[in-house]
Order: sequence, then C-alpha cells, then structure tokens
Amino acid sequence: MAVSEIPLTRAAALARLDAFLPVAGTDYARLRNKDKGQGRHVHVSQLSAALRRRLVSEAEVVDAVIKRHGLSAAEKFVSEVFWRTYWKGWLEQRASLWDDYCHLLPSLQDRLHASSGMRSRYEAAIDARTGIDCFDAWVVELEETGYIHNWSRMQFASIWIFSLGLPWELGAAFMFDRLIDADPASNTLSWRWVAGLHTAGKSYLADPERIKAMTDGRYAPVGLSRTARIPADSLEVPQPSPPRGMREPDRSRATLLLLTAEDLSVEQVEEMKVLPVKAIAVLEPRNAWDRTALADGLQRASEVWPEAAPCGELQPWDVVTTARSADCTQIATAFLPVGPIADDMAPVRADAVREGILFAEHLRDWDLRSWPHCRKGFFGLKEKIPSLIQSRRA
Repeated sequence: MAVSEIPLTRAAALARLDAFLPVAGTDYARLRNKDKGQGRHVHVSQLSAALRRRLVSEAEVVDAVIKRHGLSAAEKFVSEVFWRTYWKGWLEQRASLWDDYCHLLPSLQDRLHASSGMRSRYEAAIDARTGIDCFDAWVVELEETGYIHNWSRMQFASIWIFSLGLPWELGAAFMFDRLIDADPASNTLSWRWVAGLHTAGKSYLADPERIKAMTDGRYAPVGLSRTARIPADSLEVPQPSPPRGMREPDRSRATLLLLTAEDLSVEQVEEMKVLPVKAIAVLEPRNAWDRTALADGLQRASEVWPEAAPCGELQPWDVVTTARSADCTQIATAFLPVGPIADDMAPVRADAVREGILFAEHLRDWDLRSWPHCRKGFFGLKEKIPSLIQSRRA
C-alpha cells in the first residue's frame, strides 16, 4: 500500500470505506491475515490511520459494514474495530503502564550504550540487517511507507523480542515513531501481548512456516526462536481503576475549540455542534501525517462555525493565553486518551483552572459505553458487541 493510498482526510476515508464495503464480510474474514507485500495490502480496509485520528468514527464504519453484510457475516471486521476500542479502554483504566513505559525508555537507551551485544542486535534490527528476510523487508516497508500489515506487526514484534532478544519497549517505540496509524494504546499493548505480559504466561511466537504461508512464499525466515522467554521484569499488571475524570463542555460558555489528532470529526458530534465556538485552534502536529489530517479537520470545523476566529497551530503552553485573548471562558476538545497528547496537555488543565477557564473534554458515547467492558480480556467486550450495537440503534 502506497502512502498516497492511506486516507488522511475525512472525504478520502469515506471514499475508502465505500470502496472496501463489498469485501468487508466473509472475504475479509477469510483473507485478512494475508500479507501480499508493500503496495498490495488489498485484503484489509486501509482505514487505520483515519480511525486512529477519528477522521471517521468507529460507529460510522461499523454501521456501514453491518448495513452491507449484517453482523454475522461482518463479525471478524467488526471485532477488529472493537479491538481498537478494547486497547484504548484497557489502557485508560491502567494509565500507569503508559507512564512506566515512557519512564523506562531512557534507561533502556543507556543499556544499549553499555552493552555492545545488545547495541549490535538493535542496530542490525533498525537497519534491516538481521538476515531474517521477512523482518528486514518489514523494516524497509515501515521506513518507506509508515505502514506494515497488522498480522505482520505481530510477527515483527515476536522476532524482535524472542529471536533478536531485544526489549519490547524499544521495539514498541521504534514502531510507534514510524507508523502512520500510530496509536499509543494499540501499539504499546499489542507489543505487551506478544511479549506475554498482557495475559500472564501467554505469548505469541512467530512461526516460519506460517509466515511463509501468509506471505505466499515470499519469505522463508531462518533463525527464529522456537521458545518464548517472557520478560521477567514486567509481569505485574495493575488492577483496573476508573478512567481519569474530566468535565464535559458547557454549552453556555464562549468556547475555544481545540482540535487534536485524537479526534478530527468533532463537528459531526451533536454535543459539540451546539457549542458557541468563538475561536478554533489546532494543537501543533507531531508529524506531517497529523498536519494533513488536522488541516482537513480545521477546514470542516470552520465550515460549521464560520464566524469563529482562526487561531492556527498552537503549542500546548499557548492554548490558555489564546483562549483568554479570544475572550473565551472555555477550552473544549475531544477526550484526550492516554498518550503523548494527553501528557502534553496535562499542565494546560492546571493553567486553565488558574485563569478561571474551563478545560472541557467530550467523551464519545462509543467509548462511554464500551470502556466499562475493557477491564479484563477482550472476550468481556466481544460478548457485549451485539448489545452495544443494538443499543445504538434503539
């Protein structure tokens, strides 16, 4: 799949969804794990980058697929969408894991410098010089396109951890920094799952014959580990706790609407459309992909609130000052889930309080109803999918 084919605007995402609908049912269930190679990922939706930024919502995608195929035939695809929801909800209730992961990365970098063996393996991995044909090809594809097939990401992570003997955290960071659809929850927790840290004692071991079959014989990897040595220093999984508190937007307050790469279709949400928006700003993007999506989101928001003053791109520390300058008593944004954007914006909430400005976040109904079922394994959410979908239609 070429980068140009990955939708980063709402219009492109809706067009991609429409093109994918005919094969979103049993065809997807049968072929979704086939990796046809760079530029040829024809059996998957290619919507992950748009869903990650909510250029289109999970609800929109699921509704369209079910309308076309029915829930039974579309069960596999719908489940994949809910996996994204599951990871987000699970991490929201164990936010300390994200903090621990971020705090550990610098010390792991120090270990690389101190251990010539680990450093050599790491450099071979990121330079595509391991001699493991599929892994090296996936590194090249990731660097060139910002994407590799979801099934192949599991193989990549398994080879990194068990065959190359490298810390999962370094692999997760390497992939996160390069993925066009990089999601803090899905990326971090998927790596933990492969390593055997999500479900105690259950890891994922890449199999060379399976890789050969799923890539139509393009690869025949040698040297893969036949045993999975689960990292012993990360086994403790905290008990779930309620997601952090937040304030819903107040429809009576003059509002600075802040757009972030976490949700770029807020103008479609009824609870947001009623806000008296006086100014619109976007949080400075972390990469060119986010910049494209944010520009699209800003254009659509400006059409819904045409009289709102455009404030351009803002650094986090400029948000409160900009709101005050625009005579806004509220900063409203979509809910900021655990991840870099939420980390960057945490001090802004305190600044807003000191300035007498309400910092408000809207939590979508999709998340509000799904996250309570994301406390343990995926099955707890999966068994609720029919009722969650039905309740939305009632």
